[in-house]
Amino acid sequence: MNLLFRVCLLFLLAFYTGLLGDSEDLIPPKVISTIPENGSQTVDPNLNEIVIVFNEPMLDQSWSWAYKDPKLFPKLNGQPKYDSNRTKNLLPVKLEPNKQYEIWLNTEQFQNFRDKAGNPLVPYVLKFKTK
Repeated sequence: MNLLFRVCLLFLLAFYTGLLGDSEDLIPPKVISTIPENGSQTVDPNLNEIVIVFNEPMLDQSWSWAYKDPKLFPKLNGQPKYDSNRTKNLLPVKLEPNKQYEIWLNTEQFQNFRDKAGNPLVPYVLKFKTK
């Protein structure tokens, strides 16, 4: 009986450790800042890179820079990339003066901005206007 009690106790400990141990990450990442600042109306048209800063590391080589109106999306001047920590995504652009821009990070259809656990970023829109 003593042996049976120990086996049951070990089984229960193993079971609860699995349940209460490291929990699976189900929380989507968030945008914590952007360059240019979202909503800015005086962006320098010589800015050559859009920078998105996330609250956690993202999956490398995984992004969905998107648009709902192609006229509001900037001309690209290279490929997107992450910094070494994968908390910043950099989009090389060529902006025009006195123009309104609207850039989507993920949409309902495209969901490739994801954290390391695979959680997609909730669609985020970056809007700004150049001088």
